[in-house]
Amino acid sequence: MSQTSGFIVLDHQGMLSVRGADAAKFLQGQLTCNLNYVSHDQSSLGARCNPKGRIQSTFRLAMQGDGFLLSMSRDLVEKQFAELKKFAMFSKSTLLDESTNWVQLGLIHPEPILQELGIELADKAGAVTQHNDLLAIRISPALAELWLPASGASCSVRQLAANHEEKTLNDWQLALIRCGLYHVTAQSYETHIPQMLNLPALDGVSFKKGCYSGQEIVARMQYLGKQKRHMQRFLASGYELPEPGTSLLLEDGSKAGEVLVAAQSPEGIELLAIALVDVAQEQTLYLDLPERTPLTLADLPYTIDVEREIQR
Repeated sequence: MSQTSGFIVLDHQGMLSVRGADAAKFLQGQLTCNLNYVSHDQSSLGARCNPKGRIQSTFRLAMQGDGFLLSMSRDLVEKQFAELKKFAMFSKSTLLDESTNWVQLGLIHPEPILQELGIELADKAGAVTQHNDLLAIRISPALAELWLPASGASCSVRQLAANHEEKTLNDWQLALIRCGLYHVTAQSYETHIPQMLNLPALDGVSFKKGCYSGQEIVARMQYLGKQKRHMQRFLASGYELPEPGTSLLLEDGSKAGEVLVAAQSPEGIELLAIALVDVAQEQTLYLDLPERTPLTLADLPYTIDVEREIQR
């Protein structure tokens, strides 16, 4: 992946809004993240689970206007709208699919672009700057997002394209993989619990906020420490990208995990996969591809610390 500054239009992301006098109270009872930590200067990762603790969507949540925006996989917006609307009727909250109202840009090595736009954005993950109706959000030291009102976005994108490299979706996926970030899609709907995707380590789950859909299951897994399968990062040689759901195998052919997302890197392939932590640390895993590609376990930029996580 090139180290030059650049941007990508994130067409695969959609936007759900929740607005109104009870928006914060309503979302506090539905989502894994703590709305008390969200402000006009700070966003949060989060998830919405079913009653069994299985994730329906993951998202970036930010305050905007008289409510909140939730950026998630576009193929989940309609489903989440329908699920949340069942409960919103009991509060002074209004839900809207605002996917066409916003253009979302991913920024790789974002500082030159932010400076060009006159935006100062704090280094802290999740930091937000609201500037001339757009939102700039820090994803990691090397990544940011811009959420622009669609009405003026085409002009902004043309201006950026004149001075900066337009990156590919593979570039963006590779950058997110290196951050240890994965967003649920329709393919992984209601498949994983938050701990499997390391959401507590990413401050996307609060264990002190009280009840929300699936809270009892999620809390029990955290306090009992029984979750042994987590999202991990792996490297592989070759250029055949494994599809999401591709199995990770042990030497004897038994299954030890599965791929969530993969991207090309200059050296080969990088991917995020859910696998048994102890097994991945002690044995070589292989992609279930014709050539049985071996995987090398790689570091993530954060650690899983159950004691720290339960304090949030």
